[in-house]
Amino acid sequence: MKTDILAFGAHPDDVELGCGGTIAKLISEGKKCVIVDLTKGELGTRGTDETRKTEASESAKILGVSARENLGMKDGFLVNSEEYQMKIVKMIRKYRPEIVLANAIDDRHPDHAKGAKLVSDACFLAGLRKIETVEGGESQDVWRPKHIFHYIQWKHIQPEFVIDISEYLDKKIEACLAFKTQFYDPNSTEPVTPIATKDFLESLTYRAQDLGRLSGVAYAEGFTTEKLIALKNFEGIVL
Repeated sequence: MKTDILAFGAHPDDVELGCGGTIAKLISEGKKCVIVDLTKGELGTRGTDETRKTEASESAKILGVSARENLGMKDGFLVNSEEYQMKIVKMIRKYRPEIVLANAIDDRHPDHAKGAKLVSDACFLAGLRKIETVEGGESQDVWRPKHIFHYIQWKHIQPEFVIDISEYLDKKIEACLAFKTQFYDPNSTEPVTPIATKDFLESLTYRAQDLGRLSGVAYAEGFTTEKLIALKNFEGIVL
């Protein structure tokens, strides 16, 4: 499947929280997007890996992604190993994205920064012809994405650009709340975690609103990039 965007998250719900609005917007514009979760989130305080799987499937339907896969890496113990790199290389060659979205380069959860580096390294390796991979009994062609962008998560990181999600904030929040076990629920009897508070839920709006304020739109999501972006002209820039 040739896709436009391949979004990676260390855990189910990372993509929704970091760039769910951007994904929803791109899909509405006719782009093909796929989500790949590196782990099942099995160490999460709330819920189980099975509930996370069900929730991830529901969230994918809300966003309208073309596919969602889980690589079954070990939650809490991500390592930049050859084994894990090759799993990601196969995904990159399978979906052949122009753009890869990945975890924040630095964050509260150590898996996020590790996942960011792991995906970045795999994107380079996926373009090396002497690395051979097989998927579904067939040899895969090499593929290297044109861009790798990192979304922003718990920590404040100065974005290098933002995407206007003014019309898609509600869709982002809906996709996040599909993970019912993970976020604020006044009726839940499970332990309270940093992301399962009313304040965190409200932060999805006010953080997007603040980035929008700084960039001249209503709501926005921020990203960092691994290389300079060359624009052909000023088309699409909010002046």
